[in-house]
Amino acid sequence: MATQYRTFALLLLVSGLGLTACGQFLPTTEGETLAGQRMILAEALRGQTTVLIMGFSRDSGTEGDHWAAALAADPALKDLPVYRAAMLEAAPGFVRSLVKSALRRQLSAAEQQHYVILERDESLWRNHFAVTSDKDPYLLLMDPGGKILWRGHGAAHDLEAQMRTCFIEKK
Repeated sequence: MATQYRTFALLLLVSGLGLTACGQFLPTTEGETLAGQRMILAEALRGQTTVLIMGFSRDSGTEGDHWAAALAADPALKDLPVYRAAMLEAAPGFVRSLVKSALRRQLSAAEQQHYVILERDESLWRNHFAVTSDKDPYLLLMDPGGKILWRGHGAAHDLEAQMRTCFIEKK
């Protein structure tokens, strides 16, 4: 019986089912990029060191813009792929359309390919990030295997140095 459990655990580890640090799974919710492609973030983030910026409100989206700009300007972090996600499950359909349209006008074609709109599983994502404030963006720095190297939430000017230090130490 113990051998079966070890075999199952090994299969889970090898299969890479979105396992992150502390035994947590990155939710496997399918979303759609602003470029119109279906994407599962848990799969897209694997294979390279990446940053995920997750927002749960308009305010968090604005601060997420500051994070994206700060990462692009930081010599140590500028080459990391940055994915952004907006959770719109609670927004009425017409508001979702307005948000998507506004974001498409604001972002380049390349940025639209890495910006995912999620419209379901909000409670899973909130639990994963341990959301305490909708106004904050929530961030993950993940290694190629899906392990969380750093997590945080809040303003870029308060936390960017922490992320940079973690990234440099883990290189």
